[in-house]
Amino acid sequence: KGTRIFRILSYNFSSPYQMGEMADPIQFKDEGNKHFQAGEVDKAIECYTKAIKLCTDKKVLAVVYRNRSACFLKKESYTNAASDASKAIDVDAADVKALFRRCQALEKLGKLDMAFKDVQRCSTIEPKNKTFLETLRRLGAEIQAKLKTTFSTDSRVQNMFDILLDEEMDKDKKEMAANNLVVLAREEAGAERIFQNNGVPLLLDLLETGKVEMVLAAIRTFAGMCTGHKARVRGREDREVHYSIMAVDNEDIALATCDLFQCINDSLTGGDRRFYGKEEALVLDASKDLKSILMALLEMVASKKVSGHGRDQALNLLTRNVPRKDKKDPDHSKSLFTIDHGLKKILKVCGQIPDLPDQLPMTENTQLIASVLLDKLWDDLRCDPERDNYREVCDEYIKNIHAINALSGLLQGPFEVGNQLVGRQGIMEMMVALCGSEREVDQMVAVEALIHSSTKMSRASFIITNGVSLLKDIYKKTKNDKIKIRALVGLCKLGSAGGDDYSMRQFAEGSTEKLAKQCRKWLCNSAMDTRTRKWAIEGLAYLTQDADVKDDFVEDDPAMKAMFDLSKDKTILYAVACTLVNCTNSYEKKDIMPELVQLAKFSKQHVPEQHPKDKKDFIQKRVKRMLKGGVISALTVMVKADNVLLTDQTKEMLARVFLALADDPKDRGTICAHGGGKALIPLALEGSAIGKVRAAHALAKIAAVSNPEIAFPGERIYEVVRPLVSLLHPERDGVQNYEALLSLTNLAGLNDKLRVKILKEKALPEIEQYMFEDHDHIRQAATECMCNLVTCKEVQDRYLEDGNDRLKLLVLMCVEDNEKLQRAAAGGLAMLTAAQKKLCTKMTLVTLQWMEILQRLILHDQPQIQHRGLVIVYNMLNSDDNELAKKLMESEILEILTVIGKAMDNPKRQIVIDVARTCLVKAMDLGLIKPFTTP
Repeated sequence: KGTRIFRILSYNFSSPYQMGEMADPIQFKDEGNKHFQAGEVDKAIECYTKAIKLCTDKKVLAVVYRNRSACFLKKESYTNAASDASKAIDVDAADVKALFRRCQALEKLGKLDMAFKDVQRCSTIEPKNKTFLETLRRLGAEIQAKLKTTFSTDSRVQNMFDILLDEEMDKDKKEMAANNLVVLAREEAGAERIFQNNGVPLLLDLLETGKVEMVLAAIRTFAGMCTGHKARVRGREDREVHYSIMAVDNEDIALATCDLFQCINDSLTGGDRRFYGKEEALVLDASKDLKSILMALLEMVASKKVSGHGRDQALNLLTRNVPRKDKKDPDHSKSLFTIDHGLKKILKVCGQIPDLPDQLPMTENTQLIASVLLDKLWDDLRCDPERDNYREVCDEYIKNIHAINALSGLLQGPFEVGNQLVGRQGIMEMMVALCGSEREVDQMVAVEALIHSSTKMSRASFIITNGVSLLKDIYKKTKNDKIKIRALVGLCKLGSAGGDDYSMRQFAEGSTEKLAKQCRKWLCNSAMDTRTRKWAIEGLAYLTQDADVKDDFVEDDPAMKAMFDLSKDKTILYAVACTLVNCTNSYEKKDIMPELVQLAKFSKQHVPEQHPKDKKDFIQKRVKRMLKGGVISALTVMVKADNVLLTDQTKEMLARVFLALADDPKDRGTICAHGGGKALIPLALEGSAIGKVRAAHALAKIAAVSNPEIAFPGERIYEVVRPLVSLLHPERDGVQNYEALLSLTNLAGLNDKLRVKILKEKALPEIEQYMFEDHDHIRQAATECMCNLVTCKEVQDRYLEDGNDRLKLLVLMCVEDNEKLQRAAAGGLAMLTAAQKKLCTKMTLVTLQWMEILQRLILHDQPQIQHRGLVIVYNMLNSDDNELAKKLMESEILEILTVIGKAMDNPKRQIVIDVARTCLVKAMDLGLIKPFTTP
């Protein structure tokens, strides 16, 4: 193969090259250097380019790219110069020459911030280089000047107005300017400048264009200007324009206008508490403005000129702002005003039948949102006369087919009102009669009303007696799928009237399974319209109370997937949540005492029976199937739904499902991986009292065994603390207390910020209380949590205080039989005595047995506990209390330290041996012992 000849260079090559392979790129590089020194830049570039094509060594290639970058700088080809320098930096990130050349190129290209970063790196590598320091100072000054000009509020606002007022300006630039105004309006200085520069008329002109992007930008700019500023909001004459804009048939515009009115409402009511000086002080009573907004929204509810999306947002605004947020607030005048002036209008929305002509424009969500509003208004009433008035208004309205549909709305909202109206003479008979009508619309409305009214057992019994045969006939004979599915759901609901009581089946054996099979069939039929398929989920929500149906459903992957896909629809949230609660058996179950069961049997009373498939092992199998089928992803989507439709009751059911799914520690990783941890946080912070507790308990289960930084990424981890602390309340059960303490221990071990957050939530007194608990596991968990918190100054101060037994308890725990408790207590003592030297002396005063306890710790057979004991001894020697140190060295502790310190090195116990030796060295430094010497 011939003789290999090597050329000695200043580069280190990993493999030998033949001279032909090596010489050419090096020769071209050297030749290029000569041309560059002679000022022949073009020839130098040509040589370097040839060298790049031939060279295979990365380090040589980096030098060539760096040299060619210098050539491009000379040629003022700054893009190429930056590119070549970047290639050299890719090989060696600390290549100062390449970094500075890229800095020069980027500066010329106007990318000052990137150039500044490069020269900053250069000055870090060579801090004494005057060229780098001067460039760094100069670029910093230029960046500041540029920022001052670019971000000057006045210049930005004026620039946007100039673009929008220029009739010849490009359309895209106008839209960009309008969107930039939105950003400016969110800053107080920008909002004020827009307001003072006659910006309101201009924004109204943008609304008149009718172009969606421009209209959205104008509305959002108005929202920014009105946020938190009562003076800008009061008495605005352009509000009528905003009402008309919200009425248009565009979901994005309706939603943006809804947000604008929410900002206006918050500003007028004080929901946004910012203060703007003298101008704010001039604003007096805002009640007139609030009343006019309320009246306008009520008019929109029943107006035919308003689109379905606009009607939805008007109802949403009423739902958010009319009922009291705090029931302790005595003022509920807005609810009374709404009932007097708008209850009939809301009932009118509920009574609309989309299949009939001349109906109000609506979306699929409209009637459900109206039902939610009816429910919240009913809940906001304070006394019987107010509730009687509400019932009377509803009673007057229930007189025709539209009224029967409105009754369905009431039954989905304030059920108590709807149920009372159903009980009026002739109402149930009217429903049954309409079921037999030849008009399909009548049948559909009546069947829906029967479904909603058969929730109570007494009503269901009436319908089973009088309506089942009618529903069966409708189901068999009608060719209209919309009616057929409703009749099926009616049969499903009646068939499940006995709940999960195995002995109370309404239909013959196997009938419920057949109904469920048909529901699943319709659910999986993507050719059917979405609304009809949603009724199939309603049917399953009732039928899954039967354990056989639950098992069949979770085994049917296409049916589960279809339901999860449909759960993205806001109107079906409740039915999906009911189905999941049934399948996981996470509904509330009362513990029945065996003695009471025997007594009931003796007195011949009915005793509920559990279905064999509702036992724990069957439930666990169903949970595993649901997790595998993607239930967590579906739940996270449901939690993100619109707040109005995600009622407290629905939130509670979702929290129950999460808690059931998190029962097995092995499944908690799956829950975190699919975003379940993040989804639980809002459920734990908002909703019903029971729902928040269930969600917090699920969070505790996850945080206790998972890495919290992965389960709750970013700032969300700090939101978890409050729900967990709420589980420490004495009213919570022992399991909740225990798992909350475990999760807080996990969090407290991460960083100081989390520890401070736990203390701010006032968890410390509760944790201390549980350290005195009789239950071993709870006491251990509380002590471990305290061990992780003692690094905080606030906790150390509490142990320094006199007149309490905190330190004594910790010392005595060090001799408990529970080794985990011993380890936690000793760890806490070790950290406390290291942080606060005074505690070393105080420790000897709280109990006479302190020396014996210390000896037991440093003689312990568990290295972790022994290590903690030795650290405490070292802290005492290092405490500046010479008497205490002397007392230690005069005791048997010196002998124990000597034995441990003289031991042979052992990887398993090395940390213990090292600390013992450190203690002996410290004692020698203090002059308490002398090193052993041989003559």
